[in-house]
Amino acid sequence: MWLKSFIVASLLQVSVVTAAQAAGPFGSVKIGNWVGGAFSNDETGAFSHCAATAPYANGVILVVGQNAGGSWILSFASPSYRFKQGENAAIDVIFDGQEQARLFATANQTNMLSSVMPANVVRTFQKASLMVATSGRTVLNFDLTSAGPVIAALANCVTKVKADGLDKAGDFTKIAAKPQPAPDKQGPPANGSKPARAKSGTGFVVSASGHVVTNNHVINGCIGDIKGNLTCEAGMVLRVVSSDANNDLALLQAPSTTMFKEFARIRDRSIRSGDSVVAIGFPFHGLLTSDFTVTTGIVSSLSGMRNDSRFLQISAPVQPGNSGGPLFDTTGQIVGVVTGKLDGLRMAAATGNIPENINFAIKTGALRDFLDNSVVPYQTAEPKGEIKTTDIAGNARPYTMLISCNGIEQADAKR
Repeated sequence: MWLKSFIVASLLQVSVVTAAQAAGPFGSVKIGNWVGGAFSNDETGAFSHCAATAPYANGVILVVGQNAGGSWILSFASPSYRFKQGENAAIDVIFDGQEQARLFATANQTNMLSSVMPANVVRTFQKASLMVATSGRTVLNFDLTSAGPVIAALANCVTKVKADGLDKAGDFTKIAAKPQPAPDKQGPPANGSKPARAKSGTGFVVSASGHVVTNNHVINGCIGDIKGNLTCEAGMVLRVVSSDANNDLALLQAPSTTMFKEFARIRDRSIRSGDSVVAIGFPFHGLLTSDFTVTTGIVSSLSGMRNDSRFLQISAPVQPGNSGGPLFDTTGQIVGVVTGKLDGLRMAAATGNIPENINFAIKTGALRDFLDNSVVPYQTAEPKGEIKTTDIAGNARPYTMLISCNGIEQADAKR
């Protein structure tokens, strides 16, 4: 009970403008263990900042926030802290064992140290999966798996409150997608968009209730129904439950009358560089086989482009249409969501060399945070005993789906 009370107190006390009391939260930010919202200054009633907190087993509560002026603050709070108000401390932070920075913190409260985060530190904080903070002889570890979507939600919170006011505060984790222009039947589409065309990707079922995971870019821009087809079975209309553009994840659900006896289990242990993986999906659907394809490779790296720790780099070949598909370990457990491949033409133009077998998948840490935030009853499993690739493919058949729709592709869309 004391922990819940302290979290609420921390949210009320941390002010990323001044040390004045702040009222709130207005609206909500709920991602993983992070909770928060928007806050106002008690003295003026004006919007002051958006903030979220997360408790850790080491006894420290992290508080991250952005004020109305756009500055970011990172605070370390604990009921055991006894600082003198105005006391200063240097805190060295290291992200994923690579990027490091020194923060200069001030005790605005006796139980909390707060520091301004420079823009480059915010970007690193958002992408990192682990932060090690050192001050004097104290060394603390913080899992930052959910930090990316939290930063995005807080930025969305500040933008929306400044535009609409505190009285319209809502769920800031739901970032509205930009409306797509409707096709003009009398002439070419507006804004450089192309006419509606068939688009497809892959998804996989993660619950008996028919929750389906895919990439956000697979469904982004869909017009009308989104359909899911298991191999050799009639298609079903899927509804969109939630999406996370920042981590390129989307959650769909089959009709309530459909129950799944078989669904994917997520590996509960981290995979390692060099481990073998199997990718399953529907590449170039309509041009190649109507069945799914199976490719194999290894985990080439535990990070993606520019050391993005949310992703795995894999050598298993993937093509357009594999997006959103399951990536398995050799025991048949999910270790990632296939998201794309390195653009060979761009790399060739930039470097003079054509890259080979450089593909990417979203790690299960980001996937599990997304599913937790969407309140999906997924299951995890321990990796027990390797099985043949043919068996992995056979087991995946009852829950691996072709995802398709008609959609508009923008001329300047990211590829």
